Amino acid sequence: MSPYQLEQLYLAIWQTIEMTVACGFLTLLGGIPIALFLIITAPGGLYPMPILNKIVGVIINIFRSIPFIILLVALIPVTRYLVGTAIGTEAAIVPLTITTIPYFARIAEVSLKEVDNGLIEAIKAMGGSRKTIIREVILPEALPGLISGFTVTIILIIGISAMAGTIGAGGLGDYAIQYGYQQFRPDIMGIVIVLLVVMISAIQWVGDYLARRFNHR
Repeated sequence: MSPYQLEQLYLAIWQTIEMTVACGFLTLLGGIPIALFLIITAPGGLYPMPILNKIVGVIINIFRSIPFIILLVALIPVTRYLVGTAIGTEAAIVPLTITTIPYFARIAEVSLKEVDNGLIEAIKAMGGSRKTIIREVILPEALPGLISGFTVTIILIIGISAMAGTIGAGGLGDYAIQYGYQQFRPDIMGIVIVLLVVMISAIQWVGDYLARRFNHR
Protein backbone atom coordinates (compact mmCIF):
# COMPACT_ATOMS: atom_id res chain seq x y z
CA MET A 1 0.00 0.00 0.00
CA SER A 2 1.45 3.34 -1.08
CA PRO A 3 1.67 6.35 1.27
CA TYR A 4 -1.11 8.01 -0.74
CA GLN A 5 -3.39 4.98 -0.39
CA LEU A 6 -2.64 4.85 3.34
CA GLU A 7 -3.52 8.52 3.65
CA GLN A 8 -6.77 7.89 1.79
CA LEU A 9 -7.52 4.96 4.09
CA TYR A 10 -7.23 7.20 7.15
CA LEU A 11 -9.54 9.68 5.45
CA ALA A 12 -12.03 6.91 4.60
CA ILE A 13 -12.07 5.74 8.24
CA TRP A 14 -12.78 9.28 9.41
CA GLN A 15 -15.52 9.74 6.79
CA THR A 16 -17.22 6.51 7.92
CA ILE A 17 -17.04 7.62 11.56
CA GLU A 18 -18.37 11.07 10.66
CA MET A 19 -21.34 9.66 8.75
CA THR A 20 -22.09 7.11 11.48
CA VAL A 21 -21.93 9.55 14.40
CA ALA A 22 -23.91 12.34 12.70
CA CYS A 23 -26.54 10.01 11.27
CA GLY A 24 -26.76 8.07 14.55
CA PHE A 25 -27.35 11.23 16.55
CA LEU A 26 -30.04 12.50 14.18
CA THR A 27 -31.67 9.07 14.02
CA LEU A 28 -31.86 8.91 17.81
CA LEU A 29 -33.23 12.45 17.92
CA GLY A 30 -35.96 11.67 15.37
CA GLY A 31 -36.68 7.99 15.96
CA ILE A 32 -37.56 8.00 19.67
CA PRO A 33 -40.18 10.79 19.46
CA ILE A 34 -41.82 9.03 16.50
CA ALA A 35 -41.85 5.71 18.37
CA LEU A 36 -43.35 7.39 21.44
CA PHE A 37 -45.98 9.05 19.27
CA LEU A 38 -46.93 5.69 17.76
CA ILE A 39 -47.45 3.95 21.09
CA ILE A 40 -49.25 6.76 22.91
CA THR A 41 -51.63 7.51 20.01
CA ALA A 42 -52.46 3.86 19.34
CA PRO A 43 -55.89 2.55 20.43
CA GLY A 44 -55.68 2.10 24.19
CA GLY A 45 -52.67 4.40 24.44
CA LEU A 46 -52.22 7.42 26.67
CA TYR A 47 -53.44 9.82 23.95
CA PRO A 48 -55.51 7.68 21.56
CA MET A 49 -55.62 9.11 18.03
CA PRO A 50 -56.13 6.05 15.80
CA ILE A 51 -56.47 7.89 12.49
CA LEU A 52 -53.35 10.01 12.96
CA ASN A 53 -51.52 6.97 14.25
CA LYS A 54 -52.35 5.04 11.08
CA ILE A 55 -51.29 7.94 8.84
CA VAL A 56 -47.89 8.24 10.54
CA GLY A 57 -47.50 4.45 10.44
CA VAL A 58 -48.15 4.36 6.70
CA ILE A 59 -45.63 7.16 6.06
CA ILE A 60 -43.00 5.28 8.05
CA ASN A 61 -43.70 2.07 6.15
CA ILE A 62 -43.40 3.88 2.81
CA PHE A 63 -39.93 5.22 3.64
CA ARG A 64 -38.85 1.85 5.04
CA SER A 65 -39.86 0.10 1.83
CA ILE A 66 -37.80 2.32 -0.50
CA PRO A 67 -34.32 0.87 -1.22
CA PHE A 68 -31.56 3.17 0.01
CA ILE A 69 -29.89 3.56 -3.37
CA ILE A 70 -33.18 4.81 -4.89
CA LEU A 71 -33.81 7.17 -1.98
CA LEU A 72 -30.25 8.41 -2.30
CA VAL A 73 -30.88 9.58 -5.86
CA ALA A 74 -34.45 10.77 -5.27
CA LEU A 75 -33.35 13.03 -2.40
CA ILE A 76 -30.59 14.79 -4.32
CA PRO A 77 -32.64 18.04 -4.68
CA VAL A 78 -33.51 17.95 -0.96
CA THR A 79 -29.92 17.24 -0.02
CA ARG A 80 -28.67 20.08 -2.19
CA TYR A 81 -31.20 22.43 -0.58
CA LEU A 82 -30.31 21.43 2.99
CA VAL A 83 -26.51 21.29 2.83
CA GLY A 84 -25.76 23.21 -0.36
CA THR A 85 -24.37 20.23 -2.27
CA ALA A 86 -25.36 16.73 -3.33
CA ILE A 87 -21.79 15.38 -3.18
CA GLY A 88 -19.63 14.53 -0.19
CA THR A 89 -19.85 13.11 3.30
CA GLU A 90 -22.16 15.85 4.63
CA ALA A 91 -24.53 15.32 1.70
CA ALA A 92 -24.70 11.57 2.37
CA ILE A 93 -25.88 12.18 5.95
CA VAL A 94 -29.25 13.46 4.70
CA PRO A 95 -30.45 10.31 2.86
CA LEU A 96 -28.79 8.10 5.48
CA THR A 97 -30.77 9.79 8.24
CA ILE A 98 -34.06 9.73 6.34
CA THR A 99 -33.53 6.01 5.74
CA THR A 100 -32.62 5.07 9.30
CA ILE A 101 -35.10 7.19 11.29
CA PRO A 102 -38.14 5.09 10.20
CA TYR A 103 -36.12 1.90 10.69
CA PHE A 104 -35.13 2.81 14.24
CA ALA A 105 -38.58 4.20 15.02
CA ARG A 106 -40.13 0.79 14.37
CA ILE A 107 -37.49 -0.98 16.47
CA ALA A 108 -37.98 1.52 19.29
CA GLU A 109 -41.76 1.14 19.04
CA VAL A 110 -41.43 -2.60 19.69
CA SER A 111 -39.25 -1.95 22.76
CA LEU A 112 -41.69 0.62 24.12
CA LYS A 113 -44.63 -1.73 23.60
CA GLU A 114 -42.93 -4.39 25.70
CA VAL A 115 -43.13 -2.28 28.87
CA ASP A 116 -45.30 -4.08 31.44
CA ASN A 117 -48.77 -2.60 31.24
CA GLY A 118 -49.23 -3.39 34.93
CA LEU A 119 -46.63 -0.76 35.84
CA ILE A 120 -48.42 1.84 33.75
CA GLU A 121 -51.75 1.00 35.37
CA ALA A 122 -50.14 1.18 38.84
CA ILE A 123 -48.85 4.71 38.17
CA LYS A 124 -52.28 5.71 36.85
CA ALA A 125 -53.90 4.35 40.00
CA MET A 126 -51.55 6.47 42.12
CA GLY A 127 -52.60 9.58 40.21
CA GLY A 128 -49.56 9.85 38.01
CA SER A 129 -49.93 12.07 34.96
CA ARG A 130 -49.41 10.82 31.43
CA LYS A 131 -46.16 12.76 31.19
CA THR A 132 -44.97 11.10 34.39
CA ILE A 133 -45.81 7.68 32.97
CA ILE A 134 -43.79 8.39 29.83
CA ARG A 135 -40.85 9.88 31.72
CA GLU A 136 -40.73 7.61 34.77
CA VAL A 137 -42.04 4.28 33.48
CA ILE A 138 -42.10 3.79 29.72
CA LEU A 139 -38.70 5.22 28.77
CA PRO A 140 -36.67 3.81 31.71
CA GLU A 141 -38.22 0.34 31.39
CA ALA A 142 -37.69 0.26 27.62
CA LEU A 143 -34.12 1.60 27.81
CA PRO A 144 -32.27 -1.76 27.42
CA GLY A 145 -34.34 -2.58 24.32
CA LEU A 146 -33.83 0.91 22.94
CA ILE A 147 -30.06 0.58 23.38
CA SER A 148 -30.03 -2.80 21.64
CA GLY A 149 -32.16 -1.46 18.79
CA PHE A 150 -29.96 1.60 18.42
CA THR A 151 -26.88 -0.63 18.30
CA VAL A 152 -28.40 -2.57 15.40
CA THR A 153 -29.25 0.73 13.69
CA ILE A 154 -25.68 2.03 14.02
CA ILE A 155 -24.39 -1.17 12.42
CA LEU A 156 -26.94 -0.71 9.62
CA ILE A 157 -25.68 2.84 9.07
CA ILE A 158 -22.13 1.59 8.61
CA GLY A 159 -23.37 -0.97 6.09
CA ILE A 160 -25.48 1.32 3.93
CA SER A 161 -22.94 4.16 4.10
CA ALA A 162 -20.89 2.09 1.64
CA MET A 163 -23.56 2.72 -0.99
CA ALA A 164 -23.31 6.45 -0.35
CA GLY A 165 -20.03 6.33 -2.26
CA THR A 166 -22.11 6.67 -5.43
CA ILE A 167 -22.47 10.38 -4.61
CA GLY A 168 -18.84 10.77 -3.67
CA ALA A 169 -19.44 10.43 0.07
CA GLY A 170 -16.25 8.47 0.63
CA GLY A 171 -15.94 6.09 3.55
CA LEU A 172 -14.53 2.58 3.82
CA GLY A 173 -16.97 1.06 1.34
CA ASP A 174 -16.04 3.56 -1.35
CA TYR A 175 -12.35 3.08 -0.55
CA ALA A 176 -12.63 -0.71 -0.89
CA ILE A 177 -14.27 -0.40 -4.29
CA GLN A 178 -11.97 2.31 -5.63
CA TYR A 179 -8.61 1.04 -4.39
CA GLY A 180 -9.38 -2.63 -3.85
CA TYR A 181 -11.92 -3.96 -6.33
CA GLN A 182 -11.25 -1.65 -9.27
CA GLN A 183 -7.46 -1.99 -8.95
CA PHE A 184 -7.56 -5.75 -8.35
CA ARG A 185 -6.03 -5.46 -4.87
CA PRO A 186 -7.48 -8.21 -2.66
CA ASP A 187 -5.08 -7.19 0.12
CA ILE A 188 -6.73 -3.75 0.35
CA MET A 189 -10.16 -5.35 0.27
CA GLY A 190 -9.07 -7.61 3.12
CA ILE A 191 -7.80 -4.67 5.19
CA VAL A 192 -11.10 -2.83 4.79
CA ILE A 193 -13.10 -5.95 5.70
CA VAL A 194 -11.01 -6.45 8.86
CA LEU A 195 -11.47 -2.79 9.84
CA LEU A 196 -15.25 -3.04 9.36
CA VAL A 197 -15.44 -6.28 11.35
CA VAL A 198 -13.45 -4.74 14.22
CA MET A 199 -15.55 -1.56 14.15
CA ILE A 200 -18.88 -3.41 14.11
CA SER A 201 -17.76 -5.90 16.76
CA ALA A 202 -16.71 -3.05 19.05
CA ILE A 203 -20.03 -1.26 18.58
CA GLN A 204 -21.95 -4.47 19.26
CA TRP A 205 -19.92 -5.14 22.43
CA VAL A 206 -20.53 -1.62 23.76
CA GLY A 207 -24.24 -1.85 22.91
CA ASP A 208 -24.62 -5.23 24.63
CA TYR A 209 -22.75 -3.97 27.70
CA LEU A 210 -24.91 -0.86 28.02
CA ALA A 211 -28.11 -2.87 27.51
CA ARG A 212 -27.11 -5.21 30.35
CA ARG A 213 -26.01 -2.27 32.49
CA PHE A 214 -29.40 -0.56 32.29
CA ASN A 215 -31.49 -3.73 32.54
CA HIS A 216 -33.04 -3.68 36.01
CA ARG A 217 -35.40 -6.58 35.45
